[in-house]
Amino acid sequence: MLARRWIGWMAMALGLLVLAPAPKAAAAETKLLPAVEAGDDGLHVQPWFLQTFLDLRDDIKEAAGKGKNLAILWEQKGCPYCRETHMVNLREPEVVDYIRKNFEVIQLNLWGSREVVDFDGKKMTEKDLARRWGVQFTPTVQFFAADPKAALGKNGRDAEAWRLMGYWKPFHFMNSFRYVKEEGYKKEPNFQRWLQALAEEMRAKGHEVKIW
Repeated sequence: MLARRWIGWMAMALGLLVLAPAPKAAAAETKLLPAVEAGDDGLHVQPWFLQTFLDLRDDIKEAAGKGKNLAILWEQKGCPYCRETHMVNLREPEVVDYIRKNFEVIQLNLWGSREVVDFDGKKMTEKDLARRWGVQFTPTVQFFAADPKAALGKNGRDAEAWRLMGYWKPFHFMNSFRYVKEEGYKKEPNFQRWLQALAEEMRAKGHEVKIW
């Protein structure tokens, strides 16, 4: 009798497992963009990153010609937070759609040896450019104004509109691009205050704010 009951319970349990809907986490996973694995140089390269001859004078003009801002993403091999940026932030369709619509993104290697031409015409390796611009952490994103005139003829460190350092969660990450695109830095130099005001405005309109 006990054996029959045990078999019956097992059959019911298996039935529930088969009929049970997929967990929400699994369902959400299917909405993410495909993951990009690291290449031979240890960097994760998104297919939509701008591939150029790395003359930043031409690159910022090209971005402006498309109505976009230029952003430079610094990474390095073995950087766990760089990987997190690609595995989490850059798999969110909303985040990627906003960036691609409004920015051209160039990826540079903190220790790279490719030749880059700064906005003032000086040529150097990625490694030396990082030193010149004071880039010490990865990931670091440098944002530049939409108008090329704000950067041309300058050291990129002086030309940047704003800089994001380290890993930021998707909501903060995406809105840092919005902060630059909408020139929020001109009205409110403190990004956290600007973001808090944005979050309150979104909540007032009934939008969900996923800070974490």
